[in-house]
Amino acid sequence: MKFGPHSRTHTQHAFTAFNPLVPKGLVLQSRRNMLKASLAGLAGLSVPGLLKASDQLQLAGKSSLPKKSIILLWMTGGPSHIDTWDPKPDRPIQNRGPFGVTQTSVPGITITDMLPKQAAMMDRFTLIRSVDPKMSSHQPNQVMQTANLLATPRTNRKGDRYPAMASIVAKHHGSNHPGMPPYVSFMKHDSHIAWGGYLGKQYDPFIANDAADLPVYDMLGNDTGKTSGGKMFQFAPGLSFDRMKNRRDLMLQFDQMRSGIDQAGSMQAIDSYSRRAYDMVLGQRVQDAFDLNKESPETRDRYGKHLWCQQALLARRLVEAGSSFVTLDLSYHTASGTWDNHGDNIPPYGGIKNGLGPLLPLFDHLLTTLVSDLEERSILDDTLVIAMGEFGRSPNSGTQGSTDGRDHWPVVMSMCLAGGGMNHGQVIGASEHDGSEIKHRPVRPGDLAATIYRYMGVPLDTHYIDDKGRPIFAVENGEPIHELF
Repeated sequence: MKFGPHSRTHTQHAFTAFNPLVPKGLVLQSRRNMLKASLAGLAGLSVPGLLKASDQLQLAGKSSLPKKSIILLWMTGGPSHIDTWDPKPDRPIQNRGPFGVTQTSVPGITITDMLPKQAAMMDRFTLIRSVDPKMSSHQPNQVMQTANLLATPRTNRKGDRYPAMASIVAKHHGSNHPGMPPYVSFMKHDSHIAWGGYLGKQYDPFIANDAADLPVYDMLGNDTGKTSGGKMFQFAPGLSFDRMKNRRDLMLQFDQMRSGIDQAGSMQAIDSYSRRAYDMVLGQRVQDAFDLNKESPETRDRYGKHLWCQQALLARRLVEAGSSFVTLDLSYHTASGTWDNHGDNIPPYGGIKNGLGPLLPLFDHLLTTLVSDLEERSILDDTLVIAMGEFGRSPNSGTQGSTDGRDHWPVVMSMCLAGGGMNHGQVIGASEHDGSEIKHRPVRPGDLAATIYRYMGVPLDTHYIDDKGRPIFAVENGEPIHELF
């Protein structure tokens, strides 16, 4: 099922006009199509719009913001809090689940024994066990990604208009390098992420699915043996990098001849942004960031060949190159998400033991490898890593005729953070003894938003305008999570 104006293929949103992919290559019939060719496939990012927004940031005196970044590991489907970061070992099996628990490197903190690598590095992590996911749902996954309880397209026809926190960051912080998109996302389905909404399509994410040569997995998580091919930056047959540059130079000559005709100066401005859009691509910075061949075989092997792990490596490369917010949609299938573990009798979800079980060692490796790599490169303090989904799962097993799965539970959930120069090696909040409700220290979406914005230098009183001209504050009913600072 699809929802709202973003319910389309990624080639049909913000960058449609610059994405003329056709079966036999790119069409080059006009000056406009020459620009299209150089930027083909960069769906989700209006590059001239981005550049204009970047200029507006500089004029507003915000170009000196700290070069901070965020990597969001979005566990699409709603990971079970009880079977990951908030175990209940003393409860009956129906409640506690099939996994054991392990002590971590921080005395007094235990997590599932399916995450041993994270347990050994717990001093680098903060667990929040009292996140309030009220109103959150999946497909679309927007309440927790927008920090707005009205971002519910299933019940609110304008729910998809509330911008992603990442889009707010893109607008008010921008990228850390003018040649990079500020908000980048790898997505399995467009309902798994949040968009620019009221801010405008120029703040939609840069959809990076085809920007790198990545393995292709089926809906059950099996490696098909195929790769995506990195088609985004491939030129049409006969169109080389040098030829594109020569055509760009010719275009500039024509622009100079006709610039004087435009008395208002608007054409000159448009041409300026278009030329810089060319420079963004032809300057190679974006392409280089997505080129995994620039990593050593040892580093690629360290992350592992799995799709999610290679995307995590790309996320590190992107923040190094200057992107400020990267979202990884950790899902195989397009429905409600891979972490939606209802039961073994409900494919492709699976239950807790056979559905969630295989995911946890993979996630454990991905998370700890990413954090360790960022630390070794001395950029962990400037990169906040967040791992979360849209809600938790029911305290007792058994749903939809299964005995080994858990249902949706928009009552309490857990999340995990690392890096960002914040205080770690701690647990914030707690759920009740059976994981059914928040016991103390609730952390709401607004608190998460306020934390992200404070970290990224975005004023907490930032607001945007809805379709009726009314201001909507980016932070509603929230304040920074003080334990982290």
